[in-house]
Amino acid sequence: MQGREEWPKKTELTCIRCPIGCILTVTENQDGTVDVTGNTCNKGADYGKKETTNPTRTVTSTVKVKNGSRPVVSVKTKEDIPKGKITDCMKALKGIEAEAPVRIGDIILSNAGGTGVDIVATKNIDKGKTD
Repeated sequence: MQGREEWPKKTELTCIRCPIGCILTVTENQDGTVDVTGNTCNKGADYGKKETTNPTRTVTSTVKVKNGSRPVVSVKTKEDIPKGKITDCMKALKGIEAEAPVRIGDIILSNAGGTGVDIVATKNIDKGKTD
């Protein structure tokens, strides 16, 4: 029958939480529980559960700087955002320009893309002529 969900749902992932790169099998059960096998540490189990139930990412980019010693500053989300909100976050960054000086941790954009998460600078940019 079409549209009928098959339980349990199994997903195979490569863990990225440490250099080992374990191959995880994540089993989502109909009762909402999640089982992870193939991990050699607890980080792998945590990663597998999170990646299948609520995947999030840190977004990195650059923003133009007015009157700065460099033309752009590197930025990132202050916290992870839902994977499905990455496009909204990047669209919100389009056209944003920071005024020099910029310091690490300065909020460049609040509530990026409606995520509730701020975009912050990851580099210091002094006032001055660009190269």
